[in-house]
Amino acid sequence: MPEPRSGSRPTLEAVAALAGVSRATVSRVVNGGDGVRPHLADRVQTAIQELGYIPNHAARTLVTRRTGAVAVIIPEPEARIFSDPFFSRQIRGISKELTAHDTQLVLLLVEDLCDYDRIERYLAGGHVDGALAFSLHTDDPLPAIASRIGMPMVYGGRPGWTAGPGEDDKVTYVDADNRGGARDAVRHLLAQGRRRIAHICGPLDQTSAADRLSGYHDVFPAAEPELVSVGDFTAAGGARAMAELLDRDPSIDAVFAGNDLMATGALRVLRERGRAVPAEVAVVGFDDAEPVAESADPPLTTVRQDIEGMGRMMARLLMERLADGREGRAVPGPVITETALVQRASG
Repeated sequence: MPEPRSGSRPTLEAVAALAGVSRATVSRVVNGGDGVRPHLADRVQTAIQELGYIPNHAARTLVTRRTGAVAVIIPEPEARIFSDPFFSRQIRGISKELTAHDTQLVLLLVEDLCDYDRIERYLAGGHVDGALAFSLHTDDPLPAIASRIGMPMVYGGRPGWTAGPGEDDKVTYVDADNRGGARDAVRHLLAQGRRRIAHICGPLDQTSAADRLSGYHDVFPAAEPELVSVGDFTAAGGARAMAELLDRDPSIDAVFAGNDLMATGALRVLRERGRAVPAEVAVVGFDDAEPVAESADPPLTTVRQDIEGMGRMMARLLMERLADGREGRAVPGPVITETALVQRASG
């Protein structure tokens, strides 16, 4: 960007003088307003580049009533957010889409319930134009907070809460076909001749885990309760669940894990117990988030979901909603993205 002509910061008036237009015309161009003829808008943009003019954010906010920022809220412990590649992939997709709309990403983390007071104050304070939230649990207070303060929201994952009267058409979310992907995983294992197929599911207060468990039962309705163990979407949780399953039923010949991290924990326990993968026990995960699945030992067969693409779609839907003033009206959704089984050495 060119340096300003003098040591002082260039002003709106300086841009107007150089472009040969009024200050009001420059203001409309800078703030994205309509009604400026194309050749005048081009002159204004040329003057902005030549002077190195940077719009005053506070003044622009007063004119547009927009902050140019969007909050991303993740109600999970920091340790999980920074160790699970699912979160980094989704944030990457969100960031790319917001960048394309010249919008800042503000990351808000929630460690425990007391953080929601801080989150509500921040959202209600007009610091952001809207918010994106994912990895919610069914008792999460965030949807009620957003409704109470009128914050435009898009959620990642099928809502697990019950909307109030008249609220159903205000909920927009993006999710993968978790149930269909789980069905594909179990069908794949049955096609290999596996008959004692266990499932390590995620926390059942999250809809992704509940839907994957439902998909497992859709294809394997005769599964005994002892073939299902609840994990926590972490490698350590997958290891604990795998140990429980083997203690209950040593004849298990396949495992469908609710995400790749739990699958890697299961692989570790199977090695420790001397069970060959996939010769004795086949293992299938869910996510295909780099680098977990490909770097597993052996490389993990898994159900791929477009994590980054879902993040981009969430941000795109929110930006569309903000652009056309959909607050209080019916909003798009849901958007359900496809999944696909990726076969590697583990099963």
